[in-house]
Amino acid sequence: MASLSRAFRVSVLSLLVTTAPLVAQTSRTKARPPAAAPAAAPATPAVPVDTSAWLYKGSDITPDPAWRFGTLPNGLRYAVRKNGVPPGQVSVRVAMDVGSLYERENERGFAHFIEHLSFRSSAYVPDGEAKRVWQRLGATFGSDSNAQTTPTQTLYKLDLPSASEAGLDESLHILSGMMAKPILSDASVNAERPIVLAERREQPGPQVKFQDALRETFFAGQPLADRSPIGTEKTLLAADGASVKAFHDRWYRPSRAVVIISGDMDPAIFSRLIVKNFAGWQANGPDVPAPDFGKPDPGKPATATLSEPGLPAIVATAVLRPWQFNADTVLFNQKRMVDTVAARLVSRRLEQRARGGGSYLQAQVSVDDESRSANGTFTTILPVGNQWEAALKDVRAVVADAMKTPPTQAEIDRELADYDTIMRTMVETSRVEAGAKQADDMAGALDIRETTTSPETSYQIFKDARAKGMFTPDTVLASTRKIFAGHATRALVNTPTQEANVPTRLAAALKADVSGLAGARRVQAAVDFSKLPSLGAPGKVVQREAMPDIGLEKVVFANGVRLLVFSNPAETGRVYVRARFGGGYGELPAKTSTATWAADTALVASGIGTLDQGDLESLSAGRRIGLDFGIDEDAFVLAAMTSPADYHDQLRLMAAKLAAPGWDPAPIARAKAAAQAAQSGMRASPTAVLSRDLEGLLRDGDPRWAAPTSQEIAALTPKRFRKTWEPVLASGPVEVMVFGDVKTDEAIAAVTDTFGAMAPRRNEAGPPLTVRFPAHVATPVVRTHDGPDSQAAAVIAWPTGGGIAEIRTSRQLDILAQIFSDRLFERLRQESGASYSPSVTSQWPVGSTSGGKIVAIGQVSPENVPLFFRLSREIAADLAKNPIGADELERTIKPMGQQLLRASTSSQFWLGQMGGGTYDPRRLAAVRSLGSDLMTTTPAELQALAARYLRPDADWTMEVLPKAKAPAAR
Repeated sequence: MASLSRAFRVSVLSLLVTTAPLVAQTSRTKARPPAAAPAAAPATPAVPVDTSAWLYKGSDITPDPAWRFGTLPNGLRYAVRKNGVPPGQVSVRVAMDVGSLYERENERGFAHFIEHLSFRSSAYVPDGEAKRVWQRLGATFGSDSNAQTTPTQTLYKLDLPSASEAGLDESLHILSGMMAKPILSDASVNAERPIVLAERREQPGPQVKFQDALRETFFAGQPLADRSPIGTEKTLLAADGASVKAFHDRWYRPSRAVVIISGDMDPAIFSRLIVKNFAGWQANGPDVPAPDFGKPDPGKPATATLSEPGLPAIVATAVLRPWQFNADTVLFNQKRMVDTVAARLVSRRLEQRARGGGSYLQAQVSVDDESRSANGTFTTILPVGNQWEAALKDVRAVVADAMKTPPTQAEIDRELADYDTIMRTMVETSRVEAGAKQADDMAGALDIRETTTSPETSYQIFKDARAKGMFTPDTVLASTRKIFAGHATRALVNTPTQEANVPTRLAAALKADVSGLAGARRVQAAVDFSKLPSLGAPGKVVQREAMPDIGLEKVVFANGVRLLVFSNPAETGRVYVRARFGGGYGELPAKTSTATWAADTALVASGIGTLDQGDLESLSAGRRIGLDFGIDEDAFVLAAMTSPADYHDQLRLMAAKLAAPGWDPAPIARAKAAAQAAQSGMRASPTAVLSRDLEGLLRDGDPRWAAPTSQEIAALTPKRFRKTWEPVLASGPVEVMVFGDVKTDEAIAAVTDTFGAMAPRRNEAGPPLTVRFPAHVATPVVRTHDGPDSQAAAVIAWPTGGGIAEIRTSRQLDILAQIFSDRLFERLRQESGASYSPSVTSQWPVGSTSGGKIVAIGQVSPENVPLFFRLSREIAADLAKNPIGADELERTIKPMGQQLLRASTSSQFWLGQMGGGTYDPRRLAAVRSLGSDLMTTTPAELQALAARYLRPDADWTMEVLPKAKAPAAR
């Protein structure tokens, strides 16, 4: 398990425990009467359990000894294991072997509908109470308790933080009722139907159209072609209690259920409680054979076209083969590894060609089993502009060349180096693998009819394949030919505008002779770290200060660089490195637009010194070294997750990026083309418009947060890009953070050799960042979208504050926003069915004394926009007028406290909390009050904050409407 320091974590835990009673002590409202507990599961007589490892039947893969298995007499299976990441948590999954492919034509959407109804109520829990029970146990709805439906599986998820045996028993009892005895009455169906329809309505139109067209084209003649889990409006409107119950009785049977638990408790307890709560479940009626999912039909049309203006030009192709069950053996996995290397090698060649400029921005190949309906080799191409024909031919040429001529062993070894790094990392970090991930991985293995095993076993299978000589030019060539041969070939193209003869042109491009288009293969030269620009002689430490209570060391170097080190060996194989430099958004001009939109794509890719992106990838091959760029309010950030063996060179790479950046123009051209391709999608749906406009509007039109226009994209040149970013990289204070599995003295020495060796930088502090919130508006700001007329979005926001001085206020506003969000969810979704996922968040910039806000967002129908505003204002007024009740406060603070405890086990969390702490000690001091600020907050304080900030004369509103229903946009 990972933790900041044992002493610190214990202090946070004790603080949360000892201050929790203050919630009730300070409440002015009448205490909540004890809720009626769900009926206890009846005592179960001794039940014979088959404890053989059912997952591995027919497989020669070594079973993972951490998993324990069982099969009950009713056919239900389980898999359980102990896992202490994060400490105290228990992750439960109930995997039902049923999804949308099991539906009849008049039942489309029923598998997903039942997922909703199961959460709503059962014979054991009244309507809506399961959510509240789990909140009182510390679980957050939506993240800790949730479910998902796919074509082949319905998966129910529950993560119980700080779980007790009693809480787990109660939770398994609730889950057993959800599976065996959900309330499927007409009244329940009618109550939940508007919510399911709202979820369907809120799906992004262009993406849904493309995915529907993709399924219809690729899987024509198979059920998967028209079995989206969301269903159709017609079948959902026709659903009633009897029809939904018939589907449930047919497929919700113990023989189709697997209970999976991974958590911080004795697995014997898990097994016993599963038997107690699920052994009594009996199926209704006889077993029904699973439906036939069919095979790819070569007689169906090979091509299809779509003209969706909300998406860029896209070409998708598939080479399909019938899906078949394969015994999950060692040899099967090793052969699949060769296929993976073949696909990765082709994808790398496609990427190299894209970087050099040409007809496409991106192209990638993958091999996968799709919903137990087909095994396919899928290629996705994003052309430059409307050059989709040339892009398809160019990609086909690269594939044809790969099928004709074997790769070099050097190319294969390059892919194997990355493959080895991925698998070795899984072994090195297995001790800190989260229980939730292990449970999800088990559910995924069940769905695809495969096994799961330990990282050590997986890595050994890979190493044995290498030792047997399975990765040679000849074997990879044979694999390439195999994965690009199949039973049927399909292609779909989207053109943003109507074009003539697209079907004919697509068919021609799919069959055209491309033998002369491949060109010469690019040979990437080997590059090592000696090719990086020199940083100079190692620096000198001039100040070093230990902070033992939170396990940190602060270091100052002679050149002005500052360092925070947190040695946390419990991270096991993970090192997080972050370099904060300059002034962030505060350093950028507030009156004119800059190329911030291109930096994420192009700044790192533009290289270091004379090394381009391909050189840097060669340099880091087989190592856990990377580089990401971001912008905070008060700093620019280079960040990476690396390893104990690699973090010294990771620091060298980061320091070299600041000291000697490269300015390769190719990434600029690529960033421009990608941004232009995305322009049409910015109007395609309410969420797309919000993504484009909201951040800028909430800062009163500040261009630093505004999306670029087509004109601004076109105007960007490599020269202008360099003019913007070269001074940013060259100046400003530098704060390095090294957190994780490092030794403090070694980390300091590594920074001494790298950032400490840099020349001193100009460190003059600029003016503090000032962010303006827009003025109150009497009528909402209007934007329009090009999507379906049934879609709209509404936003209401209130200004708050910012900065470290009022950090307690910011944390209390998080509580207030969560209460607001839960109330809006209940009223807008549960009561009226007007929105599937309304949300309220508090945003408080620590790096600026202004710019904070509380923002409520809801996707609704155009007719319900006024309802959203009315309910939001009613909730805001009530929060200001009346104190929070004790039960509501407990159901809010307890999950937030558990989230804090779990987050405190990760170095990543503390990186976010402590950034800038070497320049502002208050940020480091503030971590000590995290728990108390949360757990000692009173109803009176929250009421006062609501009265202070949620003022009707300060709110700002916005609505995004379809063009046909919008007044003139402002």
